[in-house]
Parts: sequence; C-alpha cells; structure tokens
Amino acid sequence: MTVNYFAAARAAAGAETETIEADNLAELIADVSQRHGPALAKVLGVCSFLVDGVNQSDRNAVLPHGGTVDVLPPFAGG
Repeated sequence: MTVNYFAAARAAAGAETETIEADNLAELIADVSQRHGPALAKVLGVCSFLVDGVNQSDRNAVLPHGGTVDVLPPFAGG
C-alpha cells in the first residue's frame, strides 16, 4: 500500500511517500506512528484519510491490496 503524506503529516513523517503493509487504517496508523514517532502520531489524530481517493473514517475497514492512502491534515487558510 502506498501512503502519501501531505502538509504537517509530511513534515512529521519526514517523507512524502512510503510503502506499508497493513490490513486496515488502524494497523497502518499504528505502524507509521511507531516508525516515525510521537510527532506523526499526534498529527495522525486529526487527519483525514483518502483510500483510493475516497474518504474513509472507519479505521477498521479493510484496505485494498496495492491501494493508496492519502494522509490529509486539516488545512488552514482562506
């Protein structure tokens, strides 16, 4: 699964993208939080997640094999 980080999530992860093996969002979040530490874990707590372009709020939903997850923190501005 390809994970794309945007804005504050990208800064906290120290990466724009990475490949992760995870069955659901909860597992993905736990994995990347462990890899990148508490700064990313904090950001992920307020993020939205797009799975193959569709908003996914159910963290137990099965992720498609070979899919893409976009990690989108809240955006500020006007």
